[in-house]
Order: sequence, then C-alpha cells, then structure tokens
Amino acid sequence: MSDALINGLAGAGGGIIAQLITYPLQTVNTRQQTDRDPNKKVKKAGTVEQMYQVVQQEGWSRLYGGLTPSLVGTACSQGVYYYFYQIFRSKAEATALRRKKEGSGDGSVGMLSSLMVAAMSGCVNVLLTNPIWVVVTRMQTHTKKSPAGRDPSIDLEQAVVGGAELPPYATSNAVQEVFDEAGIWGFWKGVFPTLIMVSNPSIQFMLYETLLKKLKQRRASTNNNKGVTALEIFLLGALAKLGATVVTYPLLVVKSRLQAKQAVGEDKKHHYKGTLDAILKMIHYEGLHGFYKGMSTKIVQSVLAAAVLFMVKEELVNGARWLLLKDAANTVRLKP
Repeated sequence: MSDALINGLAGAGGGIIAQLITYPLQTVNTRQQTDRDPNKKVKKAGTVEQMYQVVQQEGWSRLYGGLTPSLVGTACSQGVYYYFYQIFRSKAEATALRRKKEGSGDGSVGMLSSLMVAAMSGCVNVLLTNPIWVVVTRMQTHTKKSPAGRDPSIDLEQAVVGGAELPPYATSNAVQEVFDEAGIWGFWKGVFPTLIMVSNPSIQFMLYETLLKKLKQRRASTNNNKGVTALEIFLLGALAKLGATVVTYPLLVVKSRLQAKQAVGEDKKHHYKGTLDAILKMIHYEGLHGFYKGMSTKIVQSVLAAAVLFMVKEELVNGARWLLLKDAANTVRLKP
C-alpha cells in the first residue's frame, strides 16, 4: 500500500470522526452566515442558544440536517486532498533533495513549496467535491415552518434565508431544488470563492508543517528522542486552523450565501447573481459586519475539527504503517 493511499484513507477516517463531533456547530454556523436580515432578533443569540432554538422549534434532527451527504463529502474531500497532497509533497521532497545534490538548498521543502503543494491539492479537491457541499449547505439552511402563532414576517424571512420547505427534506429534494434553480452548473455555485479559499488549508498546512518541523528540530537539538505525542499534534492542528480561519472567513460567508437557496420574486437584495454581486450587496445592505457573521462559532468548530482530524489521522497513519511493517516482518520470518 502506497504512502499516498495510507494518508488518503487516514485523512478520510479522521475527517469523518471530526465531522460527527462538530456537525451541530456547523449547522448553526451555516445558518448564521446566511442570515441576511441585520434587524433579526435571533442575531443576538449566542451559539448555544441558537442550538437550543433549533432543537425546540424544529427538533434534534435539524441539527444534523444534511449529515449523510456531509459525511460522504468529508470522506471524499479529505481522501482526495490527502491523496494528492502526499503525491505533490513527495514530488516536492524529491525536487528538494535533487537540488541539495546539485549544491542548492538544504534538502528540505521550504514554506513556499509547502504552500504550493497544499494549494494544488485544494484546487483538485474543490473542483471534484463542490457539488456535494452545495447540497449540504441547502440541507443545513433548510428550516421547518414555524408553529402557528409566530410572526408570519419571521416565517417569510426564514423561507428566504434557509429555503424552508414542507418536510420531509431529503438529499434528493436538495439535489432537485439545486437542479431546478440553476441546472447542472448550480452544483458548482460558490466554486470561485471556494477556489480562492484553498488558501485556508494551504495556510493551515503551511503553519502545521512549519510548527511540527520546528518542534522536531528543537527535540533533536536537545538530544530528545521522544516522538511527537497525540496531544501535541492536537494542539498544533488547532493553532494552525485558528490562523487560517481568521484570514479566510469572509470568503466562507460569501460561498455559503451563494450556495444557499436564493430569494425569489422582488427581493433582489437577497438574490445573488455571482461572487462580485454577493460581495457588493453584502457591503451595501449589511456593511463589513456581514462578512464576519458567526465567526466565533466557526473558530470553535474549525479548531476543534482540525485538531481532532490531525490527531486521528496521524494515529491511523502510524497504526497502518505499524501493521504493514509487522506483516512484512512475519512474511520474511516465514520464508525458508
């Protein structure tokens, strides 16, 4: 089994576990991002209170709306990303070693090369998996109609923002809705800001690789042969994701707005024709604050998910390599 395949499968496994743990936070965060009414009262509610409101008004299941396609998307995204990341990383390392033999460089992959490797892997991932995330966004922002007695204007706003439909609202409903709205190209809505957002995992992995390299160098300089622990991987992953999220969050909000159900009728301020149109309308109607809606929730969710992902992925990779080495040793031992 190749190292790229091991990393791809381990990344998929780690991503699924991280997704299961943090999914309710993702659902609330997506709703916060697509909330387009600056005067709406629920905007003052905190993350925990909003989760309670969803459970009280719509049931526990809505916190996990779109979980199935999201898990498929996570497995595909992490698998594709790590697979191509390892391939591009191996080529970068081979190039660095060749340059060292030629008398140029120290044989290690530099920061710029790490950034390029992560960016190329991210672009491949986005182009292949964007349709899945469009469906997930539709399902996360779908809201059930409010009970009788509620202000009908709030129901209308929820319909505009979340794409409220009569239940049940399954994956097939979301797929049909996207197709009816924009055809096959509707599944690539938000792909432009998402492609720009490859800088997020690029920055994340650049920071992670840099911090991990410095930690190993520090251990080596002090003659400490102790390996990097799971807790240290967890903390390095969390720190790397925090830095990347703060920088790229406005693009994430724009992407969510484009992928959520668009307003219909005369309400043009809630209908976005494209990335530039969404940015200009958000600035005009909501100000710069609109680009940072739900950021605190996203930071908590992203940091926790990334930390779990890195920790589980590294443990799975180490476990797989140990099993392969053990199997190879047993095979050699059995030979006459």
